Amino acid sequence: MALDFLSSLFKKKQKEQEPPESEPLDVEELEEEVENREENEQITQILERINEIENDIPRIKISIDTLKKQIQELRDDIDRLDKTIKDVMMLYEVISQEINPFKEQMGQENPLTSEIQELRKELEDLKLEIAQIKNDIKVLAGYGVDLDSIIYEVLAEV
Repeated sequence: MALDFLSSLFKKKQKEQEPPESEPLDVEELEEEVENREENEQITQILERINEIENDIPRIKISIDTLKKQIQELRDDIDRLDKTIKDVMMLYEVISQEINPFKEQMGQENPLTSEIQELRKELEDLKLEIAQIKNDIKVLAGYGVDLDSIIYEVLAEV
């Protein structure tokens, strides 16, 4: 489209600029004519290249759309694989916890495991005791009891 329009404009200019054959041409006119021909050739080449590019654009767009679809399919496949791997890992963990033949041996041979479990139990007991003390202090403070004197008495007994 653009090629036809631009080429028709330049053809008209070429016809207008051609001198009659009967008159002799000056050197300047010849140089101008050569320059005009070179410019016209360059413009023609540019217009041809633009036409080629215009023809290539729809093919490129189709290729890009195809690649986008393929990339999305790959993403979906990767997501499914990731989910499958997570499921397998969870299943492996469950099975290894339930059917591990070394589980009993590991518990018996390692004395640190039992000590750690005892420390965890004691820590939980201390947390419960501290929570109860906090609640008792809040209740006593609500009745207007002098907490400072009680604290000093307890510290004096220890």
